Amino acid sequence: MITLLSAIAVITVRNSVSAALFLVLTFVTSAALWILLEAEFLALTLVMVYVGAVMVLFLFVVMMININVEPLGKNFAKYLPLGLGVVVLMVVEMFLVLGPSNFGLEHFPNPTSHSAEYSNTAELGSMLYTDYVYPFEIAGVILLVAIISAIALTLRRRPATKRQNPAEQVAVRREDRLRLVQLPHGEHTH
Repeated sequence: MITLLSAIAVITVRNSVSAALFLVLTFVTSAALWILLEAEFLALTLVMVYVGAVMVLFLFVVMMININVEPLGKNFAKYLPLGLGVVVLMVVEMFLVLGPSNFGLEHFPNPTSHSAEYSNTAELGSMLYTDYVYPFEIAGVILLVAIISAIALTLRRRPATKRQNPAEQVAVRREDRLRLVQLPHGEHTH
């Protein structure tokens, strides 16, 4: 229940920092569910990677760019009917797929308990690099393209920023920057 409420809070709160903190709560409670399903490695990976690294980075970026929320909500009423239609369609689809006819203890019993020597990390690695090696590699390529795209989108020139050109700095001669002045002997300057 906490997972569901915190996930709803992620998309409904207006403050982006609060939304990120609710997302952290969603990740932590999802990790607790994975621990109950005896997927300890996935739970720890979720906490370490997403909560420990990605969310800290996200919070840092959100606090650095200081998003102005007013222009974002200006056209909210114009797109509200379309948004509500998409929400209703998604709820109906989720009910058809996740409804009681497809899920329940009769369809999915409790996971079988394993012995103390069982390693779900070894089992996950075995499946990942044998049965699912191509989807794993494709996901890696997609993530690489996403990283390169994010870098390309954020690299923009700001007109007020002063930039140095190292080639011009190296090409400067002493005569261009320095002027020697001969002062007559015996005269004092004030």
